[in-house]
Amino acid sequence: MIYYLAIDIGASSGRHILAHLENEKLVLEEIYRFNNNLTQSKDGLVWDIENLFSNVLNGIKKCKEIGKIPKSIAIDTWGVDYVLLDENNKEIMPCYCYRDNRTSNVIDEVESLVSSAELYAKTGIQKQNFNTIYQLYADKKNGRLQNAKYFLMMPEYLSFKLTGVCKNEYTNATTTGLVNANEKIWDTQTIHALGLTEKLFNPLSLPSSFVGDLSAEVQKEVGFNSTVIFAPSHDTASAVCACPMDNDDLYISSGTWSLIGTEITEPILSDSARILNFTNEGGIDYRFRFLKNYMGMWLFQNIRRNLDKKLSYDDMMNLAKNCGEYKYFDVNDSALVAPKNMIEAIGKLIGSDDLGFILNSAYHSLAKSYDEAVKEIENVTGKQFNTIHIVGGGCQDEYLNALTRDYTGKDVTAGPIEATATGNIISQIMRDKKISLATARKIVKKSFDIKEI
Repeated sequence: MIYYLAIDIGASSGRHILAHLENEKLVLEEIYRFNNNLTQSKDGLVWDIENLFSNVLNGIKKCKEIGKIPKSIAIDTWGVDYVLLDENNKEIMPCYCYRDNRTSNVIDEVESLVSSAELYAKTGIQKQNFNTIYQLYADKKNGRLQNAKYFLMMPEYLSFKLTGVCKNEYTNATTTGLVNANEKIWDTQTIHALGLTEKLFNPLSLPSSFVGDLSAEVQKEVGFNSTVIFAPSHDTASAVCACPMDNDDLYISSGTWSLIGTEITEPILSDSARILNFTNEGGIDYRFRFLKNYMGMWLFQNIRRNLDKKLSYDDMMNLAKNCGEYKYFDVNDSALVAPKNMIEAIGKLIGSDDLGFILNSAYHSLAKSYDEAVKEIENVTGKQFNTIHIVGGGCQDEYLNALTRDYTGKDVTAGPIEATATGNIISQIMRDKKISLATARKIVKKSFDIKEI
């Protein structure tokens, strides 16, 4: 039996998922799970990368314990964050989190060097204060780059720790705001304009490419050797890789964030796309994920967290459905980014403290935002779309799926739930079996219960 290991790490937790093919269907098995928590230090909001790598190793050791040795291993994580290494390959600490506010003082300065319009025309990445470009400029200003030799994003850093090899991967690199969308390489003109050195950045490697074998030190610790490759290392890129769609379909990667978009082969760098806040993130096979972000299940996760009496998500869904009434609000309102109390924050926006009304308003507002995004995508691309594929954990919400269908008027499918890990594994199988993305997506369709809404 040939096994593949996906290490899928989010901003709050990570897991190791083993997979194999059986009768041309994927079989997934979660073998390890761990927490990935932010730390508030004297320096700001940081990641505990030592603990993170320790958990990566612990999950790999689990393969040996259960007697299922993977042929290959690949890692995906969230985007924009990174680790700097010095000339001795030692970490330059701390490792900041994108939620740290150290970029707030450099946004205007970066704008004076490279305007948002100019940056979008080159990179196609929407302006967000936590983007890597602003983090790196803040690091330049405080001297953290003086001794830096390598820039590695989180999956690349963890792959380096496993192999001793420093490489940069394409899909995650595009989230930095420093990759030229047309040329698909680091944009040296922007790098120089910001006073950064291009020596920090390695040539970009594609998903499914070879990183290296486990180092001798890691082999000794985990008890076996395996090959590390690059998945589409940005988690959304992996999720979209596993989306069972055709070229003329839309997708929603539904989790803490809802990312709604379509796959395109050439970036859309127009002023209209920029003004509408669309982004062109890299995908597998040099495709682009033309998408925009909405707050997503973050609303419901925090409502549930703030409840005095804990309800299940099904209870919350039924409470919303039975309410019947609702009021629209902007799901991306700044008051909802990190509120002390989500129930109170939404309540203020709609003038109510009734839980059912608040929940139903959140459902309808999110579905309405999907419809607005669909219309914008169709206007910008000049194409009409018939089907929306919802993947990720949020696709289990039957009420939101139905509202998405009703608001957009599109055919809607739901699944797979484990889209990110599945896409990670699919990229490994594409390399191992020498199969195309289209063939890989047919395997996904056969392997999971894809529901028509």
